[in-house]
Amino acid sequence: MVRTQIQLTPEQHRRLKRWAQQRGISLAEAVRRRVADRLEAEQAAPTREMMVREALQVVGTYADPSGANDVAKEHDQYLADAYRK
Repeated sequence: MVRTQIQLTPEQHRRLKRWAQQRGISLAEAVRRRVADRLEAEQAAPTREMMVREALQVVGTYADPSGANDVAKEHDQYLADAYRK
């Protein structure tokens, strides 16, 4: 393990200490667990920036050269036609 020093607000310290006591663990172990939980959650849930980057990578990938090219202007008509079928 790597030894490090952090500073918490009084509120953060109070809440974290209570959380640790409820679980019967040390304050240091509580910090490790909460950091691990947060890092895992961020890895599991991509950020908005990551989702935008991934979306931009596929823009135009599925373009149909023989398809309609006025969908942005005529989307209401295309939608109405689709529901009539």
